[in-house]
Amino acid sequence: MKKDTWKGVDEENASAIAYDDFLKKITSRNRRALLRMKVNPRLKKFYEEVRLTKKANPKKMIKTHIREAIILPEWLGMMFGVHNGKEFKRVEITLNKIGRRLGDYSHTTGRVLHSGPGVGATRGSKFVPLK
Repeated sequence: MKKDTWKGVDEENASAIAYDDFLKKITSRNRRALLRMKVNPRLKKFYEEVRLTKKANPKKMIKTHIREAIILPEWLGMMFGVHNGKEFKRVEITLNKIGRRLGDYSHTTGRVLHSGPGVGATRGSKFVPLK
């Protein structure tokens, strides 16, 4: 049976990974965002809110508009409601989502499915009888 790992760390040890070791394993763009947390006080407040919510009730869904938050290993198993501009999409944190952003899993655009042309849209459709 294949065991899930994230960059050589299995699921049991992932939530206990040290912050410095985590920073070494993520991309440079995400590392820079985490190191510049003092520049974005809204993001810092969000991380503190998540930490307090996890202590109080880890099963509670946290609704947020902050799509640029980097997913930390200590969030494994938590549930977030990430706003996509219209509604809050449910995002459950699993091992393969660590080190990415919350907005990566709450898409802002949907798939457009077009039907046939309407009556009068083309020259030939003027003479199509309506049921």
